[in-house]
Amino acid sequence: MATIAATTEITVLGWSVALLLLQIVLQAASSADLGPKYLFSPRDEGRESSSILSRRLKRALGNLLESYPAFVALALALTITGKAGGIAATGAWLYLAARVVYVLLYAAGIPVLRTFVWLASIVGLVMMLIRLMS
Repeated sequence: MATIAATTEITVLGWSVALLLLQIVLQAASSADLGPKYLFSPRDEGRESSSILSRRLKRALGNLLESYPAFVALALALTITGKAGGIAATGAWLYLAARVVYVLLYAAGIPVLRTFVWLASIVGLVMMLIRLMS
């Protein structure tokens, strides 16, 4: 099987996995107030952390997971089709940078600017899609 060169989009995909894992760990670590008995259980009862930060990180993670499948699909499709680079690479970096800033703004409780940063991440996806469809 032939190997595929590591495009910018694949590099950004790797960094996005690092962001995903970091968000998962931060959210889990911030909900320690639920106690080990609950955290190691099947969590059949819906309890929520009393920590505002934990709840914000959980919502930020959920928000990432809404657009993440599209990002992964676009990064892989662009690489496989040989359409990587240019506006797609810029879009990939924009998506990742916006997602990093988004989680920081969400954790800090900054509402309006957070929405504009989220919009920037969507613009990054659109840039990637435009390149793929051209």
